[in-house]
Amino acid sequence: MDVKTTSDIYDKLNSLARDLWWSWQPEVVSIFRDLNPTKFRQVDHNPVMLLEEYTRQELENRAAELMLNSRVNWAYRRWQEYLNSHQTWGATHTGLLGNQPVAYFSAEFGIHESLPNYSGGLGVLSGDHLKSASDLGVPLVAVGLLYQEGNFHQTVDAEGRQQESYHRINTDHLPVEMVRTEDGEEMVIAIQTRGGDIFARIWKVSVGRVSLYLLDTHVPQNTEENQRLTDRLYGGDQYKRIRQELLLGVGGGGQSLTRHGHHSQCCPYE
Repeated sequence: MDVKTTSDIYDKLNSLARDLWWSWQPEVVSIFRDLNPTKFRQVDHNPVMLLEEYTRQELENRAAELMLNSRVNWAYRRWQEYLNSHQTWGATHTGLLGNQPVAYFSAEFGIHESLPNYSGGLGVLSGDHLKSASDLGVPLVAVGLLYQEGNFHQTVDAEGRQQESYHRINTDHLPVEMVRTEDGEEMVIAIQTRGGDIFARIWKVSVGRVSLYLLDTHVPQNTEENQRLTDRLYGGDQYKRIRQELLLGVGGGGQSLTRHGHHSQCCPYE
């Protein structure tokens, strides 16, 4: 077996899994599904978690067994061509933006179920905007919040009543990357409020050509109350919701992530 080729397969699959571009590419989705259909369903179609089930050698053997190598190489090449192409609608029609991308704010982004950071229609709309901007090549940067308990899980009890339960996320299992300073430290922002400063670290999500930045208040600089700001989407009382809005709008809008850009907002709270 060609070691170089099989090593590339492992790295290429992991690289593809960490860019949500794959989520609206049926041919790429089918590659992950074919690796292990049962497990893919069990992990909510999350390829990051799926690939964690395999060592490098096991994944290489599995891909060879299923004759997936040519499909993986094709998907990876297509992804790279997509990212590097300058022949886009945006390149032709959005030249006035120059180096000032649109800054798109939303409280939720429903890009794919493997990133449980949305509740319903608003999140799906926001997610579709990012996918469209990516395909069109529109210069856009998105900003939201990373909820530690994601969206809730629904079950129906013996009496037919809906029950909700929350499960804390594990960022190691998600297609997110910590934003760091030039020194390699976690980048932490701060906003001032009458109740004290609110601090947040930043996670980056790759959505094709678009970058989504999610603010997360689970940092030691915060009080326990402020750490819970990004626990749940649309959770808590009005005071908490207003502070979430401050974090999203002021924290996201005032940082270098979106500085000098054109701001757009997708109704952050219904």
